[in-house]
Amino acid sequence: MTTTPFLMFQGDAEQWLDLVLSTVPGSRLVSMERREGGAAGVEGGVAMAFVEIDGLLVRLFDSPVGHAFTFTPAFSFFVDVSSVADHELIHAALADGGTVLMAPADHGFSQWFSWVQDRYGVSWQLNVA
Repeated sequence: MTTTPFLMFQGDAEQWLDLVLSTVPGSRLVSMERREGGAAGVEGGVAMAFVEIDGLLVRLFDSPVGHAFTFTPAFSFFVDVSSVADHELIHAALADGGTVLMAPADHGFSQWFSWVQDRYGVSWQLNVA
């Protein structure tokens, strides 16, 4: 048995991949297949992709049909970084065009923590460990 997080996008899966790969250290694209002409969904969209985020394998795709729902902050990637400087770089990139749910600060439970929803709706909790 294998269990992986699965993210469903509405046509911007590849752009999210680009954001993650350029922002989160330790990330790498494992594989990506595009939709071809005649296939359900937007031609050229991501039919299936796997990205590794600091050792965590994540599966994602562009949904071939539209949905009335999107991502929720109830599910998020929790990223421990080693310094405030690393935190600030990642936070700034993920918050660009997104929504800051908790601003970077010492919130008492962590020396430096923030929670951000990136421009594609995926939530990230960033923590200096």
